Amino acid sequence: MTAAARHAAAPITAALTFALIVVALWPFIARAQDPDFAYGQYQLGNFLRAFALATHQVEEKSDVKSMTLLGELYAQGYCVPRNDQKAAEWYKLASDRGDRDAMFALAIFRMQGRGGPRDRDASAKWLAAAAKLGHPLAAYNLALLYMEGQLFPRDFKRAAELLRVASNAGNPEAQYALGTLYKQGRGVPTDMSEAARLWALAALADNTDAQVEYAIALFNGDGVAKNEQASVAWFRRAALRGSPIAQDRLARILAEGRGALADPVAATKWHIISKARGETDLKLDDFVNGLNPDTREAGERAAKTWLDWLKKPPPS
Repeated sequence: MTAAARHAAAPITAALTFALIVVALWPFIARAQDPDFAYGQYQLGNFLRAFALATHQVEEKSDVKSMTLLGELYAQGYCVPRNDQKAAEWYKLASDRGDRDAMFALAIFRMQGRGGPRDRDASAKWLAAAAKLGHPLAAYNLALLYMEGQLFPRDFKRAAELLRVASNAGNPEAQYALGTLYKQGRGVPTDMSEAARLWALAALADNTDAQVEYAIALFNGDGVAKNEQASVAWFRRAALRGSPIAQDRLARILAEGRGALADPVAATKWHIISKARGETDLKLDDFVNGLNPDTREAGERAAKTWLDWLKKPPPS
């Protein structure tokens, strides 16, 4: 199977094992825009002042946003010792009073098993509550659960509705996922023009998978006007961000001279790098093996920095 075919076949839900954690670490990204002096101090890094102001606003006004902020300070260990139990209690108080950011934070706590036992059902409940109130990241994560089909019956139509909420709020992961649903015709009518539009938005926000999909669409003229030169720029950008599929596609382009000047040294370099990342391309194998030794060795030297980096153990 070609790299492009494997990429097209890869399920969106491959990211489910970590998306609910990685995407959701900052519950205040989507908070309301009302003036909030305590939160202003939090943004400035004046955590002790933020804690004092939030405590005062809770005591004087039972301010819900301040309850959520106190939960965040305890969750992160800012100016107070990290205490997941206290954080969960503050998030729960604010959630019960209708704060969508607290609901989202509590959902992540339940998913991670912080401040209490791990509970995916409770996490899904709070994600649904936050998504109902328009929280973009909650909508995105809930959509993943509908696509996964374990906590809820698999429902791509409902997933697409939720992804649209997050996409319209500018979430690039949601834009990429919704674009893929339009490409596949899952939960929405097949529409490559809409898929390409969404991938373009996500690509501009540096979503690497979207950059690859948008580059493929541009190269093939699928859902968007054919533009091989523009596709090369996107393949290169994704290749530099470590996408083995983009690296393989870029190697082919540089080997064939389509959309960019032929460059056998660079083609060899990117082929070696993508191969080290698990990509298989017999056509490029034949191309590299057919080069004269000097050109092939130059490509191997160019790839060495990347290969040395790939061999480094991950940071502990």
